[in-house]
Amino acid sequence: MFKKQKQVKESYDKENQKPTIRSSICTGEQVAGFKDIHTGKFTEVMVIRDSRDMEEFMGKYDLSASDIRKEW
Repeated sequence: MFKKQKQVKESYDKENQKPTIRSSICTGEQVAGFKDIHTGKFTEVMVIRDSRDMEEFMGKYDLSASDIRKEW
């Protein structure tokens, strides 16, 4: 009845996109997403409010902390 749901792994275009965290200098708000290497277009996936959100993002796309770059 109250079974834990399995987390479904999402995929992204690893050849053309890089996982990125955009952080506001003024407010400190962080947004996780993917940046296109060629065009620089950022695709927003989710807002990062705390470490649980970051873990969810990394788990959902099978990423490690070293895979993600941070932008201001």
